[in-house]
Amino acid sequence: MRRKRRIPPSPLPQRDGVDAVRVRLPAGEGWATVREHLVARLAAGDGVIDRMLGDGLIVDEAGRPVAADAAYVPGMFVWFHRELPAEERVPFELEVVHRDEHIVVVDKPHFLATTPRGSHVAETVLARLRRQLAEPRIAAAHRLDRLTAGLVLFTVRPEERGAYQTLFRDRRVRKEYEAVAPYDPRLSLPRTVRSRIVKERGTMAAREVAGEPNAVSEVALVDHRGRLGRYRLLPRTGQTHQLRVHMTALGVPILGDPLYPEVTGPVPPGDFRRPLQLLARSLEFTDPVTGREHRFVSTRELQAWASYETWAA
Repeated sequence: MRRKRRIPPSPLPQRDGVDAVRVRLPAGEGWATVREHLVARLAAGDGVIDRMLGDGLIVDEAGRPVAADAAYVPGMFVWFHRELPAEERVPFELEVVHRDEHIVVVDKPHFLATTPRGSHVAETVLARLRRQLAEPRIAAAHRLDRLTAGLVLFTVRPEERGAYQTLFRDRRVRKEYEAVAPYDPRLSLPRTVRSRIVKERGTMAAREVAGEPNAVSEVALVDHRGRLGRYRLLPRTGQTHQLRVHMTALGVPILGDPLYPEVTGPVPPGDFRRPLQLLARSLEFTDPVTGREHRFVSTRELQAWASYETWAA
């Protein structure tokens, strides 16, 4: 059996806490040069790849600049730093809840993406954390939606990351969320919600469809006052937007949600009003490396519950 080639380490250092982009030249392609492939694959705009090659900004695994006429070699890796997009700074700070030689647990604010993606690159928890702690090896073990606040687990040692990711894959992490949503006295709680949720590429919102359930959530009412309820949510699976979809299906959509029950569009950059009232309150698991029992709790408070008038204004 043919062995899979090991991915070499990046020859380029991080920039602003962001890794260089790695591109592997695939087999079975008919390109004559590396340049031709990059121009076709990256769609970076007229002249951008030529300028980067001319400036020596695209390098091979030894860190040597790739020549503009370098021959295409299937399996070859090249690296470069993309130009960072202009990003609006999220005006809320990270709180490091726990740090040891293996993991870092962060209490993230609303509106800050967990890892670089799309137009959110340097203004992400990962990039900020690497800069703040001066630790370039930090990597995410899982992710939270950009609009959701709360606890996120990061790893320190690259060789241990897989062990912590496996905890989440195998559902061996007990995650508890808190949400503020309308109160409906007719809704019988607690209950377990089961449904099949799908999220198609290119669509902003997930949806429930007929079929075998792939999403399970436990929903309980913790407290209520007036027309507001505070809910405890325990996801037993990890489908995209699962808690938001299930709360909407119960007729009590989470406050501040721009996708459910209706898509009102993405939150514009720089608009930090009315954050989604969803918080990853706690993480509980057995450390796969040290064997320690961990339980971490967020100290954040959902604004609509603390002062609905302030949140609504």
